[in-house]
Amino acid sequence: MLPWKCALRPAAALLLALAATLTPAATANATSPAPTTPAPTSGWNDYSCKPSAAHPRPVVLVHGTFGNSVDNWLGLAPYLVKRGYCVFSLDYGQLPDVPFFHGLGPIDKSAQQLDTFVDMVLATTGAPKADLVGHSQGGMMPRHYLKFLGGADEVNALIGLAPDHHGTTLLGLTKLLPHFPGVGHLLTTKTPSLADQIAGSAFLTRLNEGGDTVPGVRYTVIATRYDQVVTPYRSQFLDGPGVRNVLLQDLCPVDLSEHVAIGLFDRIAFHEVANALDPGRATPTTCASATG
Repeated sequence: MLPWKCALRPAAALLLALAATLTPAATANATSPAPTTPAPTSGWNDYSCKPSAAHPRPVVLVHGTFGNSVDNWLGLAPYLVKRGYCVFSLDYGQLPDVPFFHGLGPIDKSAQQLDTFVDMVLATTGAPKADLVGHSQGGMMPRHYLKFLGGADEVNALIGLAPDHHGTTLLGLTKLLPHFPGVGHLLTTKTPSLADQIAGSAFLTRLNEGGDTVPGVRYTVIATRYDQVVTPYRSQFLDGPGVRNVLLQDLCPVDLSEHVAIGLFDRIAFHEVANALDPGRATPTTCASATG
């Protein structure tokens, strides 16, 4: 056996084990989004919240792959609520018989769930548009909604924390999937969103065809050079009008956050999210923002 195949066998085995844990029942309805229900939280998903003059748009938080509407936002949601925003989060991409770990279904179907959820938030709050903040897949998936489902009429800004806008190579592992028979097929059939997020997938090719952005929406990408999941990290950045690409280490060189930390508890990233939500009141983001 070639040395590189031997070295990568544990990673391939991990992918196989992941797919194997999902039963046939879990994937039978993968193309039929489950109904979205508000998560029980403290401080956000408060459907009596009315946007203020200072913050006239509700903020919808979109979790990442294997995330959910609560765990992904235990840091950022209270941070934004404290600053006067009406904040809401949804669960999407659920597979039957797979609790807690969401964002696994086909991404185009997940975008339909987001569309339904945003409609509900706008109807409840009375706001004409929302702002979206997503982590990982949750920063990329909304672009399908914006581009193909009329979301550009309902969204003012999309802010992505480590979003995989152009897919990922997983440090080169995805390029080697053809050398491990069965792994690619299992990803496609058992965890469709993982297959959709591989660089060069049919989903991403269609999403990025004709340009990264749509008119009328402001885009912010917040990335870290230490990202070990969405690689290379610069593939997260967008091109087009209304885009601001931010590298955390340009704001604070000693910020060591990787892919998970940037969405869970990095207050430097949170400060930059707040700036993107309200650019008219933005303040400089520095290492000192970690204590803000």
